[in-house]
Amino acid sequence: MAVVPVFTRTSRALLTRLCPPRKADSHKGDYGRVLILAGAEGYTGAPVLAARAALRTGAGLIFTGVPRAVYPIVATKLDAPMVFPLADAAGKLSEEALPEILARLETADACLLGPGLGRSAAVTQVVEAVLAACRCPLILDADGINAVAGHIDLVRGAACPVILTPHEGEFRRLWTRPETSRMEGAMALARESGAVVLRKGHETIITDGARVYINRTGNAGMATGGSGDVLAGVILALLGQGAAPLLAAAAGAWLHGRAGDLAADKLGQYGLAPGDFLEAIPRLLP
Repeated sequence: MAVVPVFTRTSRALLTRLCPPRKADSHKGDYGRVLILAGAEGYTGAPVLAARAALRTGAGLIFTGVPRAVYPIVATKLDAPMVFPLADAAGKLSEEALPEILARLETADACLLGPGLGRSAAVTQVVEAVLAACRCPLILDADGINAVAGHIDLVRGAACPVILTPHEGEFRRLWTRPETSRMEGAMALARESGAVVLRKGHETIITDGARVYINRTGNAGMATGGSGDVLAGVILALLGQGAAPLLAAAAGAWLHGRAGDLAADKLGQYGLAPGDFLEAIPRLLP
């Protein structure tokens, strides 16, 4: 008989522990310097939602690098997060962007790589180089995950703590072996990759291969494009403020889902948009 792993429910208490009241004499440098690498032609919303989510979750300094082709669009949509252009080819990041990316990584407290990057050989090269060079906690999301599908050794060999945030389709590309349950599969991927795995779904599973959190906040109205970008930005902000990767992922899942529940209570589920639950996030923080 299979043994069901012991798990912990995510909760407001976990979030409160990670986000204590702020000291009166603090400044922006006390709350994390985070780096977002995202976007491509046709996918300008991803970096915007992730950066806004990081801002709403309390990140002190947010630097958002996007392909030069979409820089004017993204820069127009963001004010507090600082946007900068990166070398690109055909609207996607190119390997020529690596010197600036690697320089920015040296001063980052946490990094998010992947939302809306698209797929290309150059994007894969960028992802591989960041995994090899990054020293701060790294969230690998969306097309960042797609770039390493079939190459878990790249994640296992990363120079930094990694959080993988796959939805079911991305999870299947990462983990092709049989599984007895969603939890067992997530734990197996975490053990094999050495990463924290946040497996999105009706009950999101967050695990480092030994410890497991289950998140039950959220609703069907959040099953819409851009929802994952908000989640990634939330987790990024918590990482930047010093939370350990497993706890940041677990608390971020709770906060993201609960904000979606507040938005659905007000607006209903059918017309819910990522911006609605993004705006609800500050109501749940100290």
